[in-house]
Amino acid sequence: MSASNNSPHFRVLIVGGGAAGISVAARLAKKLPANSIAIVDPSTKHHYQPLWTLVGGGVGTREETEREEASLIPAGVTWVHDAVEALEPDDDRVRLKSGGQVGYDFMVVCPGIQLDWHKVEGLAGNVGKHGICSNYSYDTVQHTWPTIQATKSGTALFTHPNTPIKCGGAPQKIMYLAESTFRRRGVRQDVDVQFVSGMPESFTVPHYARVLDNLMLQRGITASYKLDLVALRPEERVAVFANVDKPEERVEKSYSMIHVTPPMSAPDFVKQSPLANAGGWCDVDKGTMRSAKYPNVFGLGDASSLPTSKTGAAIRKQAPACASNVLAVIAGKEPTAIYDGYTSCPLVTDYGKLILAEFDYDKNRKETFPFDQSKERWSMYMLKKHLLPKLYWHGMLKGRA
Repeated sequence: MSASNNSPHFRVLIVGGGAAGISVAARLAKKLPANSIAIVDPSTKHHYQPLWTLVGGGVGTREETEREEASLIPAGVTWVHDAVEALEPDDDRVRLKSGGQVGYDFMVVCPGIQLDWHKVEGLAGNVGKHGICSNYSYDTVQHTWPTIQATKSGTALFTHPNTPIKCGGAPQKIMYLAESTFRRRGVRQDVDVQFVSGMPESFTVPHYARVLDNLMLQRGITASYKLDLVALRPEERVAVFANVDKPEERVEKSYSMIHVTPPMSAPDFVKQSPLANAGGWCDVDKGTMRSAKYPNVFGLGDASSLPTSKTGAAIRKQAPACASNVLAVIAGKEPTAIYDGYTSCPLVTDYGKLILAEFDYDKNRKETFPFDQSKERWSMYMLKKHLLPKLYWHGMLKGRA
């Protein structure tokens, strides 16, 4: 159902119809009256993004990851099919791109993360050309596998920006699949595989970082850190990196192919709102997810300030706690459900191999299975490829898991 009134008002307004927004809406809809909840989102399609790594590695198609957004809006929830122009929490309303506005008693902010392609000079408009590819959008992921297939010599670069990104392990996942492909095709000795990251280490959790560092060493992958991609000269196939510690210093690398993970940030309308912290993220308590400034506002997911990895697995744990706390505040109580920072990163390391990293705010391992998940396993690869998508579509988005 779509809102027809130019200035409707809802008990709960959810900004964003992605994994977080749909999951929270599904849980709230079981407890609140029909049509008292609305989701604002301009998208007509919804994507299961974790599979884009495999699509980029030649396993499956991007179409398999797509559903109609309308089919996922929970029953009894109004879909305001529009984009947000501005968040105005002082007036308990949201202004829309169409010129309308929506009022609320309570708001949940979860619009996802913004891909800042424009922040790398020469990148926008060139993905799919000149050896440039990226798994990070539905519109670009189909170029990755042909780019890997076309690479038979030279240097293959895989970048990670010096910003938070969704799925922090994804830049490495496609690198491992590409390196495996080069080996299987007998060209590995002619391809120099390099991981070039703006971050200070391979992974934020030391236990898993040690495993990945050893894996790169074993497979002859060169890793460079604190080098942030700032420009491409596509016709020359040259990538320009800035030294994070000395930004005026530039390092240039020639490539045959480059997989680019673009810089990311909260959507502009979040950055420009009173809800944002100094970094531009929706500023919330890391336990209750309640706004630091507005008691009737909550935030979760990739646009939030929650100091954990930006993954669907994190949202799966955030959504139940957030929904519980919203209901508590509606009932005049204090929020008591606490999110402990749990997140998961299924690190694909080869075709049929995966390391399942799970941890909390304090970088403590929070592994689900009774074995060492830092070892490459076929079973965990099957979990990612077959079971987790079903859990997402039929469990998480339905408010069941």
